[in-house]
Amino acid sequence: MCSIMGWLGGSADESRFWEGFRATVSRGPDESRLTRTGDGILAFHRLAIMGLTPDGMQPFELDGSYVVCNGELYGFEAMREDLIGKGYSFKSDSDCEIILPLWREYGVDMFGMLDAEFAMIIYDAQTRTYIAARDPIGIRPLYYGYEKETGELIMASEAKNLVPIAEHIMPFPPGHYYMNGKFTRYCDITHVDGVIHDDIETVCRNIREKLVRGVEKRLVSDSKVGFLLSGGLDSSLVCAIAAKKSTSPIKTYAIGMSEDAIDLRYARIVADYIGSDHTEVIITADDVIRALPDVVALLGTYDITTIRASIGMYLVCKAIHERSDVRVILTGEISDELFGYKYTDFAPDADAFQREAEKRVRELHMYDVLRADRCISVNSLEARVPFGDLDFVKYVMAVDPELKLNKYNKGKYLLRHAFEGTGILPDEILWREKAAFSDAVGHSMVDYLKAHANAMYTDEEYETLRKKYTHAQPFTKESLLYRELFERYYPGEDAMVVDFWMPNREWEGCNVDDPSARVLSNYGDSGK
Repeated sequence: MCSIMGWLGGSADESRFWEGFRATVSRGPDESRLTRTGDGILAFHRLAIMGLTPDGMQPFELDGSYVVCNGELYGFEAMREDLIGKGYSFKSDSDCEIILPLWREYGVDMFGMLDAEFAMIIYDAQTRTYIAARDPIGIRPLYYGYEKETGELIMASEAKNLVPIAEHIMPFPPGHYYMNGKFTRYCDITHVDGVIHDDIETVCRNIREKLVRGVEKRLVSDSKVGFLLSGGLDSSLVCAIAAKKSTSPIKTYAIGMSEDAIDLRYARIVADYIGSDHTEVIITADDVIRALPDVVALLGTYDITTIRASIGMYLVCKAIHERSDVRVILTGEISDELFGYKYTDFAPDADAFQREAEKRVRELHMYDVLRADRCISVNSLEARVPFGDLDFVKYVMAVDPELKLNKYNKGKYLLRHAFEGTGILPDEILWREKAAFSDAVGHSMVDYLKAHANAMYTDEEYETLRKKYTHAQPFTKESLLYRELFERYYPGEDAMVVDFWMPNREWEGCNVDDPSARVLSNYGDSGK
C-alpha cells in the first residue's frame, strides 16, 4: 500500500497538511514527499512494491503536471510500450509512471481503460486543474472533506488524514472521477449490458478461467507475497491457484482463538494439501479486547460485522509484519457479494438476489474491502484481491441470477462446481459450508466482545446513550460501544458509513438483530 493526499486550494498550509498526512505513514513507511502543485499540495507515503528504485518515488511529474497514485495497474507494460511509441520516456519500472502520459493522450477516458485498483489525484498544469479518480470497486481507498474555515477540498487515502483539518468527510465514490467541482461516474461495475444465459458448464468454465487469471496477475511483484488462509472456500481457492502457479512453496497465514478456532483445522488441511509454508497465529480474549480500540481507530467505522471480522485480520497481519519480510498479501474478499452469503439463500427470487448483489458490490468499499485495506495497510503491507478482478466481477454480475440462486442445497454452487474435478482442493474444503470469518476465528471471540460491551453499560445507560445518535442508531450494547469508540476518533463524521451491514430484513428469515450468520436458521454445519 501507499498513502496519498492532496490539498486542492490556495490556502494550503504545509504544517497543517503534515498534521493530517502523518497519520498514515504506516501505509508507506519507505519514503515520504510533499510537492507544491499550482496553488495546492500533493503528497505521497511510499511502500515500494513495483519499481523498487528511488526513481519510482512519487509524485511523478510531466511538464509541470503531477500525479500521486496508490494503485496497481495490471498489464501496464503493454501500455508503456505504446506510450514509448508515441514519444514518451520513463525513468522507472513503476506502473504508475504511465498515468500522466495516459492523461495527456486520453484525458478522462483513461480511467475506463485501466485494469487496475487505484486511487489517484492529478494536477494538470496546462489547465491548472485537479482531477481525482477511484477504481470501480473502491479497492484502493480515497476520502474527501472540506477545510474547516475556507471550505477548500482536501482528499486523502484515509479519513484519519482529514479529521484534523477538514469536516464533512465522505468516501470518494468508486468508479467516479472528480473534475471541475463535480463527480462523474465512468464505470458502474454492477451494470449488466446483457444477461449471460449460457449453460452451467460454460459459465463455470469461464468462472474458473477468469479467477485463475485474476490470481496470476496479482502474483506479479518485486516484493515478497503472502496469503491469508482461513480454510474457507474463497481464500483456499486463491491459495491453491497461486500454489500451482508458483515454483516454490507459497507462504500462508491463519489465525484463531486459543480455545475454539474453527478455521485453524481447515487451514491446516489446505496448507498440507497445497504444500505451503504455513504459519498459525493464536490469539486470546485479552488480545481481542486490547485490540478493539485500535481496530476501530484504523477502520473508521462503527459497523458491527466489519469490526468483528477485522480483529482477527488485523492481528494476523500484525504478526506477518513483525515476523516476516512479506509485503504483499492476497485475500479472498468479494466472493460473497458475487455468489451469495448464507442470508441470500432466503432471496425470494432471482431479481431480488441480483438487486442485493448490486447493492453489496456498490457498498463494498465501506465494509469488507475497507476491512482488508485497513488491517493490511496499517501493518505496512499491500492487499490484493483476486475476486475483485474487474473482468471477473463484470462476468459474474452478468451471469443469469437464476443460476446464482441457491437451488442446489449448497451456497456458492457455481464457484464450487467451477473447480469440481480439478483436484485443486480436497472435497471437504471445496464443499465446506460457509462460516463467517469473525465466527470461524472462534465463536468465543464474538462472545467475548458482546460480554465486554454488556459490562460497559447498564440497561438505562444504554437506552440513554444510544438515543444521542439519529443516523445508524445503535441497537445493541455492542453496537453502542463501537459507535462511541468511533466518535472518539471521528467525531461527527458518522455519515461516512451508510448503515450497518445486516441481512436484508425485508426477506423472510432475515429479520434478525445480529449480523452473524450464526443466528440464521440455515447456518447448519457452518460452525463445525
